[in-house]
Formats: sequence, structure tokens, C-alpha cells
Amino acid sequence: MFTYKELLKKGENELLASDISDAAIDAWYLFEYVTDMSRASFFIRRNEEIPEEQANAYIEVIENRKKRIPLQHITGKQEFMGLDFFVNENVLVPRQDTECLVENVISYANDKKILDMCTGSGCIIISVKKFVQTAECTGADISEKALETALKNADLNNVPVSFIKSDMFENISEKYDIIVSNPPYIRPDVIKTLEPEVREHDPWLALDGGEDGLSFYRILAKEGKKHLNSQGMIFMEIGYDQGQAVKEIFESEGFVDIVIKKDLCKNDRVVIGRII
Repeated sequence: MFTYKELLKKGENELLASDISDAAIDAWYLFEYVTDMSRASFFIRRNEEIPEEQANAYIEVIENRKKRIPLQHITGKQEFMGLDFFVNENVLVPRQDTECLVENVISYANDKKILDMCTGSGCIIISVKKFVQTAECTGADISEKALETALKNADLNNVPVSFIKSDMFENISEKYDIIVSNPPYIRPDVIKTLEPEVREHDPWLALDGGEDGLSFYRILAKEGKKHLNSQGMIFMEIGYDQGQAVKEIFESEGFVDIVIKKDLCKNDRVVIGRII
């Protein structure tokens, strides 16, 4: 049998041998997931023999990670904006880049009626509601399974958020002060070059932005303005090289005061516009 320390090292080495990025970090998170052991507890107990049941469970999750199954799909959770969210193969795993989008919305969200289009896991709209309790929040998505996950996340974070099954604006009848969206924006030819964790395990429905990656921005511009109140605002996540193209799409549909915001890595990440 192994000690805790030996088994953790074995997991790290196996992930390294399988060319897993951040092997040491993933090995620890999976170890923590299986043993429910904190860093402090591990330091104290690292030379103890690990129970066989836990050892077998750890070896199993390491094998899954070696198959390039995302860490978050194995543990079933991801942290975002300091909150926990359930994730699975039906939703895009929340990413730190998207926190920039949420932070920009929060600045304007007080007492506003907000729609999150392409809500997925619900991480965006749930985070907005958690931090701005006066906002009236709704999420929409075409995927029934994604909406089931979003509902679980709203319950997990104890926030009242409504959800609508809709193919973009097809079933949206109301108007809002703010629309926020992290739509699919990756070109199909680019998806094929992404890490296996993304191209093989994230839902293509949440990735594929059409031939030029801009299909959903055109819908958001053309249809979104019909569902915004006067002076309503739209906030969207974009790819690092899409800022100018998305800005031009929204200018052509009558949006004004369009700005492009950068993320922490200084890449274009958010486009904001207003309808008169």
C-alpha cells in the first residue's frame, strides 16, 4: 500500500507522463476531492498509510484525467467569482476570463432587469444576482440539460433567478435594461486545434460561433435591440481578436457608446454597447 505522500506523488508523475498541463495542481485537486483532506491535514498525515478504498478511488480519477477528461468534469464543480458551481458535459466550464464580463455588468446592475442569453451553467447571471441582490435576473438557453444545471446552481448559491428555454430570442417576450451574453464565438476550424479537454468534452453548441465566429453577435445585435428598454445596455464576452469586428456589427444596428474592455491579460475580452 501507499502512504498519502507516495500516492499523491504517483498521481502527479502519471499526469506528467501523460503531458497534462499543471499536473501537480490537478493531482492535488483530485487528491483533495477523493480524501477530503486539507493541505494542513496532509502535512500532518502525509506519512500515514492511505486506506485501500481511497487509494483505488484516487487511481481511478487519475486514470480519467489521463484520458483528458477535464478536472472539473471529474469533480463536478468549478469555482467562479468566489462561488461554487456544478458543471458537467452539458455546459461550458466557467473560466476566469469571464469574470471580467461579470464585473463590468455588476457596475450597472443595481435595480436593473437583466437577461443572460446563452446562460449555460448560469454562472454569469447567478453571480450578478449574488452580488447585486436588487437586480431582477433571468437566464436563457437552448439546451434543456444546460438549464437543469443552471437551476441546480441557482439553488446551490441560494439566489432567485428565472430561466427560459429559448433558441436565442425566439421565446423571449419581455424587454430588459441589460442583456449579457457569453455566446459561442470560436470558428469551427479553430475548435479542432484546441486542447482535448475543450474540443472533446465541452459542448460544441457552446463553442461553435459559425464560419467566422461572429454569427451569434449578429443575432445579439439585430434581435437584442428589440428586447432592450430605451438606454438599455448590452455586455458580451468576445475572443481576443474579435473586438473591432463585434464593435462594427453593433454600430451597424444602431448601438452607441460602444467600448471594448480588456481582461487581466490585456486581451480584448468584453464589448459594451447602448441602444438609444
